[in-house]
Amino acid sequence: MIAIDNVLLSDEIVEEQFVCDLSKCKGGCCVDGDCGAPLTKEETEIIARIYPRIKDDLEPQYIAEIEKQGTHTMDSQYGYVTPTVNGGICVYGYTDELGTVKCGIEKAWKAGKVDFRKPISCHLYPIRITAHDGYEAVNYEPRPTLCKPACKLGKQLKVPVYVFLKDSITRKYGPEFYGTLEAVAKKMMKDKGK
Repeated sequence: MIAIDNVLLSDEIVEEQFVCDLSKCKGGCCVDGDCGAPLTKEETEIIARIYPRIKDDLEPQYIAEIEKQGTHTMDSQYGYVTPTVNGGICVYGYTDELGTVKCGIEKAWKAGKVDFRKPISCHLYPIRITAHDGYEAVNYEPRPTLCKPACKLGKQLKVPVYVFLKDSITRKYGPEFYGTLEAVAKKMMKDKGK
């Protein structure tokens, strides 16, 4: 376990390797799950605010779901989450010309329409954060079948999880935190002779 401030990170974030292989998984993490993407209270407010600016880029049936369910819903296990269509694809998803599901919020962000990239839980995937009293637990949780190509590609390219997720970890915890994690990771690998 790696402890930085009030955050406990599993060693797997340093030891395992991962690079999303969208050509293989087709963005399945936006489709397959128990519920929509977990959201913070702040993110629910942001998404409600930016929804009118991203609405035009969403599928009509997904807009209908948002109009019915709201810009976010509640899940008994995860709290605030994005709505889904029939328990499947996230309402903010879209399918590109190659058949890959991508984030409509991120598409709007890339186009400069909004200042919010996407939910941090999506940006950090395959790591998941669980809040506890006084600390957060950060664990590496790829899906066994869906993420198999990403684990394989990560090993081929020799990209540790924390390196692949540098932007999202920095977005969540800041550059100083990431710098500390990087230093700890390098020491861990050196101590293991890697």
